[in-house]
Amino acid sequence: MMFSRIIATSAIAALFFAGCCEKCPKEKTAAAQTPVASQAQQSASLPERPVTLSLWTEHAPAKDSLEAFVRAVTDSTSPDFIPVERRIAAFDWDGTLFLETAPTYFDWMLFEHRVLDDSTFKPSKQQLKAAREGREKKVFPGLSAERERMVAQAYKGMTLSEFEAYVRAFMAEPQPGFTGLKRGEAYYKPMVEVVKFLTANGFTVYVSSGTERYTMRPVVMDGLGLPPRQIIGSDVVVVSNNQNGADGLAYTIQDGDKLVLAGESIIKNLQMNKVTALAREIGYQPVLAFGNSGTDASLLNYAIHGNKYRAMGFMLLCDDLEREYGNEAKAEKMRAASEKNGWIPVSMKNDWKTIYGDSVQKAN
Repeated sequence: MMFSRIIATSAIAALFFAGCCEKCPKEKTAAAQTPVASQAQQSASLPERPVTLSLWTEHAPAKDSLEAFVRAVTDSTSPDFIPVERRIAAFDWDGTLFLETAPTYFDWMLFEHRVLDDSTFKPSKQQLKAAREGREKKVFPGLSAERERMVAQAYKGMTLSEFEAYVRAFMAEPQPGFTGLKRGEAYYKPMVEVVKFLTANGFTVYVSSGTERYTMRPVVMDGLGLPPRQIIGSDVVVVSNNQNGADGLAYTIQDGDKLVLAGESIIKNLQMNKVTALAREIGYQPVLAFGNSGTDASLLNYAIHGNKYRAMGFMLLCDDLEREYGNEAKAEKMRAASEKNGWIPVSMKNDWKTIYGDSVQKAN
């Protein structure tokens, strides 16, 4: 009940904010400008040596399209010029920037670790059953409020700093399915290049994922060098350790209080929820969007439709079965969706010289 009620409230607030932005396109609030301005100031101090997409194959269609786009929108004499404060790029995380198929998502593998390997945690029968099925049978529960509640409760009572340390310890473990790779290092190197390339050209990069926000923060901060304000994920309830069930409107935080995870999920940041989150947290429509599945369709369409600036959407295809654990059926489905929706397909198999680096090998 609480899950549904909070989702509805969040959605209404986001739509109201988005509507205000559409009615007043020339107005720029201080809150909306702050993260972008900071990024622009940072880019001014970047080295003059240009960032190139050296890990992409020569004349890969997606690479050429992105480079041409960036040249056009950063040229002040071009009709497609986009001012720095409106150069917004939004990326999905799992499967777009980071491994998701060995065997599954980072957050679910963390949950399995919590339930099956952590002797300090006493799981419920439901948690134990789901974790065992995931690890032993590679059967993972679909998206649902019940799944999110079950995962959120696994970390109930942890302070935010304790949880970050827990995630970081998990990041340091070897990544199953590969040799020479740790869990926290499993970034697609050609996509890391894209993030650096865009940042060097005055773009503010946001990562928007279905993975829970506090889980994702240390991995993204370390792997991409982005600040927390540019990391958007699914949300969970956070309370004071002394709040004792009191409503947030009735409680005043005191000296010595600590923020803890309440074990309740608020909203899953997928599909249309990604759009409302961007409207709420950024206030500007992205001009570039990158995804890898149907749950990113709204993100890409939001960028390319009704945009006052030139915009593009890119869809990664998991078509590499030699260097990665690809899925040809899904790749073809996303290729067809790209053709239908006007997105640019990115072939992991054909467009990239490497995925995780030459020192990393697929185990089987």
